[in-house]
Amino acid sequence: METRELRYFVAVAEELHFGRAATRLGMAQPPLSRAIRQLERRLGVTLLDRTSRAVSLTAAGSVLLREARAALDAVDAAGRRTRRAALAASGEPGLVLVMKAGTSGELLPRLLDAYAAEPDAVTVEVLLCGIGEQERLLRDGRADVALLHRPFDSASGFDSEELRTEQQVAVLPVGHPLAGRAELRVAEVAALADLPLPRWPRHDGSYPEGPGPQVRDHAQLYQLIALGRAVAVLPESCRVHLRDDLTTVPVTDAPAVTTVIAWPPQSRSRALAALVRTATRLSYGDAGHPAPEPGLVPV
Repeated sequence: METRELRYFVAVAEELHFGRAATRLGMAQPPLSRAIRQLERRLGVTLLDRTSRAVSLTAAGSVLLREARAALDAVDAAGRRTRRAALAASGEPGLVLVMKAGTSGELLPRLLDAYAAEPDAVTVEVLLCGIGEQERLLRDGRADVALLHRPFDSASGFDSEELRTEQQVAVLPVGHPLAGRAELRVAEVAALADLPLPRWPRHDGSYPEGPGPQVRDHAQLYQLIALGRAVAVLPESCRVHLRDDLTTVPVTDAPAVTTVIAWPPQSRSRALAALVRTATRLSYGDAGHPAPEPGLVPV
C-alpha cells in the first residue's frame, strides 16, 4: 500500500462522504473513487459499504482506519524527526519538551536549571499543551521528550524513567463546607451535588469523571472551581501554584500519580540522554537515594 492511498482512504473513512473527502484532499471525486476501489481489490476486502444515501465502514474498514492513522502518523513523525536531526547537526536549537499546562509544579524549573548547568546542554523549548495531548505530540515527532502522569497518561510504546510518585487532593473553592475537612474519599467528592466532577477530553476510567463541564486545560479547570461550577481530584503538587481562592483536601483512596519522563525508543540524541540523566539524578536525590551510575539510564 502507498501512503497516498492510505491518506485517500482515511479522508473518506472520516468524512463518510466521497464528495467531502475529495474537497478535503483537493481532488476530483472520480479518481478518488477509483483509488479506493483499487485499494479494496488489492487487499481483497470491502472497506466501505456504499448506498445511494450513505457510506459506512465495514469491520475491515474500521481496522484499516485505525492502522492507517498509525502508519501515517509514523511517516509524518519520521519526517519531522529527520528534519530536527538535521537542525541539531547544524548546531541549531535542540530539544522540545512537552507537558500539560499547569502541571509538574516546581519539578520543571528545577529540571531545566539543573540541565542548563550541564557542560553540553542545548536549548530546551517547553511546549505547553492541553489535557491528554502530550502522547500525541511525542508520537508524531513534534516533541522529543514529555513529562507524563500515570495513570492519567499512557507511556506505552515509549522508553521512560519514573521521577516521583505523589498522592492526590480534592481542589475546592475556599469557603466550601468540605474545605475544612482533614481528608476525603473519592466517593464523597463524586457525590457532591453542588460541585460536579468535570468531563475530560480523553477518559479511560483511570480517574474519576462526572457530569460537569468539559475542560481543556488546568487554567480553565481552576476558574470553574473558583466559580463554584466544578471540583477536581489532582496530584498534590498542584498546590505549588494554586490560586488564593482555592484550597485542597487529601483524598485518601485516590490512586497515586507517578510522573515519568518519556521519549521515543528509537532516539539516539546525546542531548536527550543528558536531559534524562539530569531528571533521574534529581528524582533520586529527592528520594534520598544515590543517583545511578552514568550510562545506566537507557536512551
